[in-house]
Amino acid sequence: MKPFTDEDVEIYIQSKVEPRHYLVSKTVEEVQKIIQQLTTEISYKATRFQAISNSGIHNENIKVLAPSQFLITVPLRGLTGYKECQVRHWRYYTVHGAKLLSSVRDPEELHQWLEVEQFSKSLQQWHETDVNIEGDLVPAKVLVVFRELVEKSIISCNLSSKVTVLESFSSVVRVAVETSESQVEVELVPTVEIPTCWPEKARWPRCLKRWPSQEKVQCIKSLGFDLLARSNYHWQLCFSRAEHMLMEGLDEDGGCRMKCFRVMRQMKEDVWCAGNKPIITAYHLQTVLFWTCEKYPRTKDWRCFREAFLRLVQKLHKCVSQHFLKHYFVKNTNLLKYANTSDLDVVASKLAVFLENPVFCLD
Repeated sequence: MKPFTDEDVEIYIQSKVEPRHYLVSKTVEEVQKIIQQLTTEISYKATRFQAISNSGIHNENIKVLAPSQFLITVPLRGLTGYKECQVRHWRYYTVHGAKLLSSVRDPEELHQWLEVEQFSKSLQQWHETDVNIEGDLVPAKVLVVFRELVEKSIISCNLSSKVTVLESFSSVVRVAVETSESQVEVELVPTVEIPTCWPEKARWPRCLKRWPSQEKVQCIKSLGFDLLARSNYHWQLCFSRAEHMLMEGLDEDGGCRMKCFRVMRQMKEDVWCAGNKPIITAYHLQTVLFWTCEKYPRTKDWRCFREAFLRLVQKLHKCVSQHFLKHYFVKNTNLLKYANTSDLDVVASKLAVFLENPVFCLD
């Protein structure tokens, strides 16, 4: 078979990429409407939680990991004036508040402790024992409170036919949302938004890098970061606003970066890593794109679609086969650390087949 031509690419975009965009946009719209209704009710019951905004497909609260797998951040109210904490002390408690003889492990690179005293202003509710142990805001306890509110609000909003709380081995809150096209699994994540500072753990940009521009870097760092309640003790650093800003205006120089990303995402969903809960998500692909943009910052590197696209797929193949993909902002974090290595090897072999014979499946 001949390698793909420009005409093949256009046919693939029209027959696969564009219909996918339409379908996902429609799904996002439906899910957003339902979750906004649900979080408005939650916010009415408990002022600590804020309703998500209704701002279309580019809502920064919604991360589309796959067409049927979303992550939605639910902002927390009453925590402002954040400052980084320099004091370190050992914690000797369980998430239920019982005493431990040995200390709780330190957070990994992409995680941190969060003390209520790190905020210059905090609602009294954040000092209560239902979410606070020894001055720490404990994600597992926040999630227990939040799950209960989700369950009650589904009933009081008459959403039982559309939203079901899923069983979970951990404390995370996942719901199944019925849309007109399919069922979508949504992880609802209580989130502390910190738009005022950039975390010390994110030593970015690395020196002497030409992408993104210095002006864009300053703008991105001024957007701050978020802390997500997704584990028992530690809050996960998240850079949604920064990532959104990086994706915006990606091809102001007339390049084909976004086109490469969309085609790669489609091939990933169709061929390399299909399924409802894929091991490689759109977030992984976005990270691969950022690293490739940084390595190839020149306009001329992104003029020829074929060359640029294959370079991107080669980078993805290298990361998947080595089971190693660095987080773009917190470089000591491997985004594939907990992924099933056998599943990664299957994806790597499919990518290798494509790179040997790069053709698009139009079936």
